[in-house]
Amino acid sequence: MKKTVLITGATSGIGKATAQIMAKKDYKVILCGRRKERLAELEKELSEFTEVHSLSFDVRDKEAVFSTINSLPAEFSQIDVLINNAGNAHGLDPIQNGNVDDWDAMIDINVKGLLYVSKAIIPQMIQRKAGHIINIGSIAGKEVYPNGNVYCASKHAVDAINNGMRMDLNPYGIRVGAIHPGMVETEFSEVRFKGDADRASNVYKGLDALQAEDIADIIHFVVSRKYHVNIADLIVYPTAQASATIVKKNI
Repeated sequence: MKKTVLITGATSGIGKATAQIMAKKDYKVILCGRRKERLAELEKELSEFTEVHSLSFDVRDKEAVFSTINSLPAEFSQIDVLINNAGNAHGLDPIQNGNVDDWDAMIDINVKGLLYVSKAIIPQMIQRKAGHIINIGSIAGKEVYPNGNVYCASKHAVDAINNGMRMDLNPYGIRVGAIHPGMVETEFSEVRFKGDADRASNVYKGLDALQAEDIADIIHFVVSRKYHVNIADLIVYPTAQASATIVKKNI
């Protein structure tokens, strides 16, 4: 019997790459995201490999999260794997110059959104005494770097939630783990820099950054271990990166 995976933030970057690999590995896939056109395109692409269902909602909208997930058709209603991937960074400013709307967006999506989606799905995993939750964190959840302030705080929260979730769900046999990537070349920096593509591309110039497919491959590896194996916490850097602030660039 095929397992079902639900992926938030599935319309781009790590989420999209994960959906692609999981579909090809014969999982039923639930795609979650805000951008309906991208969801439709990806659903069409992946339908060649497996059964796919799309859910369009914003993880910040608590009522929409619960009502949309509860509306899943019967054939997709048992969620075996949850990948909490939706997240973003807005701005890279010292805290005294930070934009309050940016702070709200990062906390609402990276922290509260992860909690809402998890809360909607955990009860069925508890009932079955089985399930796997992967929380996508960041090296920013392990270190703080200059001008990272609130983004780092939001990812530190993900790290703490992941650890607490694993402890609280241990009696029910539910696997919980986090993957914390370093520099991954996706739309991340373009969003952070408000669409400034040149500034975003400079972040990755001069190094062989991780690609979304690299993280997706690792996610599949983690999920596909025998059930008695739980990879609880994983940091992934490109070879050129040693920490949040140490990067070897060939420029």
